[in-house]
Amino acid sequence: MQILQVRQQLVLTSRLDDMGHLPIKVLTTASGEVFVAMDPIGTKNGDWVFTIANSAARDAAGDKRYLTDLTVGGIIDDWQPDQM
Repeated sequence: MQILQVRQQLVLTSRLDDMGHLPIKVLTTASGEVFVAMDPIGTKNGDWVFTIANSAARDAAGDKRYLTDLTVGGIIDDWQPDQM
């Protein structure tokens, strides 16, 4: 699990069927490292979130068949990056 900040949504004009139709978000760490994750909960830009990785990310996305290794698991209220 990592704590990351939502930067923007990716718009995909085409994707594999096994990726489903969940929004895809660009996330960053406080130091600027970039990740991409499925977002089944509907985050907005600037939200701090926790993520679920690896095979558990597929369950967290809602379907074990989804091809993902990172999924947003929840929004963190009132998170300050210096808390890391």
